[in-house]
Amino acid sequence: MATLGTLLFTWTKGKLVGTDTAGNRYYTERSTAKGRRTKRWVIYKGETNASKVPPEWHAWLHFTSDKPLTDVARQPWQKPHEDNRTGTSQAYLPPGHNLAGGRRERATGDYEPWTP
Repeated sequence: MATLGTLLFTWTKGKLVGTDTAGNRYYTERSTAKGRRTKRWVIYKGETNASKVPPEWHAWLHFTSDKPLTDVARQPWQKPHEDNRTGTSQAYLPPGHNLAGGRRERATGDYEPWTP
């Protein structure tokens, strides 16, 4: 959730540029900045989490592109964007991880330790 200051700044000086598939809204300043770049920001839908920003909007937010890359066709090999789940109950835990039971399959014998 955005802070009161961010919401007031957005209401008075912001211009909506677009919305992504997750419902995050992206803004820029209405007026052209003098002597600096025009500010760009996002107001997240739900929890504030920077990993929710998809790559096409990330490029725009960080001034890598002049406009969002939403019109660029996705390649068949590109996966849909997922936010970072580290620290949540949906985080990836490899086999043998303490939080995943702490047990893993025994070695198959293809490992040879180095001996000097």
